[in-house]
Amino acid sequence: MGGGHKRGRTQRKHFKQSKENVWKYKNGSDEASKKTRSSDPSDENPNPNPSWQPFATQNTGFEEYYKAQGIVPENEWEEFICVLRKPLPAAFRINSSGQFFRDILSQLEDDFMKSLEAEIDNENEIDAIRPLPWYPGKLAWHSNFSRMQLRKNQTLERFHEFLKQENEVGNITRQEAVSMVPPLFLDVLPDHHILDMCAAPGSKTFQLLEMIHQLDKPGLLPNGLVIANDVDVQRCNLLIHQTKRMCSANLIVTNHEAQHFPNCSLKSCTENSTGEEARKHTLQFDRVLCDVPCTGDGTLRKAPDIWRKWNAGMGNGLHRLQVDIAMRGLALLKVGGRMVYSTCSMNPVENEAVVAEVLRRSGDSVELLDVSGELPELIRRPGLKTWKVRDRGLWLASYRDVPRYRRGVITPSMFPSDQCFKLDQTEHDNMQEETVTIDAVTGTENASSLELSHDGGNNVETIETAVDMKEAVSNVHEVSGMSSSPEDLDGEIKVEVSSYPLECCMRIVPHDQNSGAFFIAVLKKISPLQAVPENQTSQSTKRKQKIPRNSNENLEVENAEIKPSECIPDQHHHTSAEEPSNDSSKIDQSSLKTTDVEPALPSNQLNDIENELEEVEPSGIGENEKVSKGKLQIQGRWRGVDPVVFFQEKTIIDSIRSFYGICESFPLEGHLVTRNTDANHVKRIYYISKSVHDILQLNFKVGQRLKITSLGLKTFERQASKDCSSLCSFRLSSEGLPLLLPYISKQILHASLLDFQHLLQYRTIKFPDFVNSDFREKATNLMPGCCVVTLNEGNKPIDEILLDASTIAIVCWKGKTNLSIMVSQLDAQELRERLSLRFPSEVTISEDKENNSNSEAEAKKISVDNESTDDFRS
Repeated sequence: MGGGHKRGRTQRKHFKQSKENVWKYKNGSDEASKKTRSSDPSDENPNPNPSWQPFATQNTGFEEYYKAQGIVPENEWEEFICVLRKPLPAAFRINSSGQFFRDILSQLEDDFMKSLEAEIDNENEIDAIRPLPWYPGKLAWHSNFSRMQLRKNQTLERFHEFLKQENEVGNITRQEAVSMVPPLFLDVLPDHHILDMCAAPGSKTFQLLEMIHQLDKPGLLPNGLVIANDVDVQRCNLLIHQTKRMCSANLIVTNHEAQHFPNCSLKSCTENSTGEEARKHTLQFDRVLCDVPCTGDGTLRKAPDIWRKWNAGMGNGLHRLQVDIAMRGLALLKVGGRMVYSTCSMNPVENEAVVAEVLRRSGDSVELLDVSGELPELIRRPGLKTWKVRDRGLWLASYRDVPRYRRGVITPSMFPSDQCFKLDQTEHDNMQEETVTIDAVTGTENASSLELSHDGGNNVETIETAVDMKEAVSNVHEVSGMSSSPEDLDGEIKVEVSSYPLECCMRIVPHDQNSGAFFIAVLKKISPLQAVPENQTSQSTKRKQKIPRNSNENLEVENAEIKPSECIPDQHHHTSAEEPSNDSSKIDQSSLKTTDVEPALPSNQLNDIENELEEVEPSGIGENEKVSKGKLQIQGRWRGVDPVVFFQEKTIIDSIRSFYGICESFPLEGHLVTRNTDANHVKRIYYISKSVHDILQLNFKVGQRLKITSLGLKTFERQASKDCSSLCSFRLSSEGLPLLLPYISKQILHASLLDFQHLLQYRTIKFPDFVNSDFREKATNLMPGCCVVTLNEGNKPIDEILLDASTIAIVCWKGKTNLSIMVSQLDAQELRERLSLRFPSEVTISEDKENNSNSEAEAKKISVDNESTDDFRS
């Protein structure tokens, strides 16, 4: 197996990261704290490192940067920074499509809310746990305890075990509260096609799947689907692990760079097609979630190691990538569709600057929506209209202030101005001579007073900041011991104000509702994207992106924009947030030349580009096509990824349908796929919805451009059993049982509560040991092989039992002498606890009966033993 570093197999280390817990000890370094650490018997590390110290929750550069940006008013700064240094309270969300979500909601309200009241230790919190007021249906909950408190506090052990167990089986999802917000503003409907561009680790994808599965009729599959994409293979494995708990047939997981997500479109088929037919021949989405890679300083409360890593250049290094991903998302969005752009960063260069650049490139094709009326109980703040860029210790208010040699890193799109800059060489050289650069390591800035002037007509704040560069540089040399006397700069630097309605963006700050920080912008595509020149001034920038094939392809043409991934294999990598590309040694020599932005092309040249990048013609599936070897490697053969194959073995499908009595109204043909081309060695069969089927068919026709790592719902598994008496070689999967259950008429048993509990408890029971005689007889006479056991609530007659998605059922195996459950130990334990809460009185009676019968059996055994002893003595 060559190329071990590209293995797709899921490893334990991918899910259990061994990061040291930085919140384990208090930040104080006094002697009392040290003694407490060394004498703590509960410490898991028996030999603590005496030199270990927790991360310092402070960063001078961080505070200076965000104070200058005006993220919060000056009178709120102390409260803001104080909350930011505290551990983040745990939050979780109830899976609304789960079978027991109402039971879990009742348990939280009636049990844990009352039992945890004594554990409140936060003066700002009234309840130990509470539902988030802005999340619909009380499905999202906020606790007053950090993850560390939940792990270490003995009185919280029961609640902590509850969270771990329910999260593992998929009844809840442990997720940061602010991370739940972006999907809510997508306004998802069950028939929507949704793209999650940067999906890992998958909590938002899980949330989107819940939304499309909220149907009036349980047991039916929605017409929509979710495509969850991520650039990293290992993170895709984590994404699959997270979403498989949802048990959805409407999910596809892909592995692509988001900014180069491939286009799948058949032009000859879409020209004369409308509505549903057109959807089958082009891959476009009703909703796009664009939660882009970012510096993540909004997550400082749960990842305090960011404090020491943070620097102002991190956001600058990711800005261009974020713009590219957002533009790609808009190109894939349908006209009338909605896209949410979000980050867990507070940096305006990653937030408002990206939104402003997207609006500038899109022209009148995209609208920034005002959603202030949605989720009114969510405390949010408007986006910024003005900000500055900081590069190597120098505050830059305008792109005209950027030193010549830094223009390969600092781009016009980072600034509030919506104008496309065009500087002549003389003006640029003059500005270069007057610019003083302060090194980011040794430099400091000395910003003078901030003047606010209100325009009475437009009510727009114009902010002007005068920076005394001479004093700033003298401070640098005073600290570093160097001497220099640069000349004063005349005049003052004006901070630009964006003309776009960026106040419609949303900022969530930690101290408003005891959460993390987040940025959200909701965009609507109102017409196809127009050709607008990119706001770039460096040829080196275009060369790094490797997208255009000629000088005219830097236009944001909708068709032209979605083709680069077809011509270039996935060789690009995300800019690392920890290693921003602001080192002058990495700048190409051509970046020292000032380049003007090219004007928009005339319509005839625009048509030439569209014709050149025309969508592919349809190709047959499974036909012997004459395609070059290189093209196959790019489009159809993804290295290290198992192929997706439609399972069409009629003999096996008929045997499955016949053995389990699956009614003809449930479609199997055309909805089953495998990851093995050899039908005789297929181990797992996956069920896909009609929407996923259509996307898969389209992907085959365009040459398999989508690199699919996972799809569908595991429904059947080959049974490797020594007992060959079964007429069907495939057993039912627990994940697919809720989907199939309403359509099964054979191999099904209905057990009483007591027998059902016994199966969950003992896992294997011999036929004579079942309590109910009728169940015992039917289990004995059942065909050998896989079967389904349902809970007969209320001991109803067989003909009155209705099977649907709410029916409690488990997969079992009927052997020669016994019945065994095919459910994991964790799932069995969780189901037993659910039953004990739903039927408390019946469970108690059943347990008493069981105890009495055990006592009688034990007494009888003792009596027999005594008689045997007497006989032996006589």
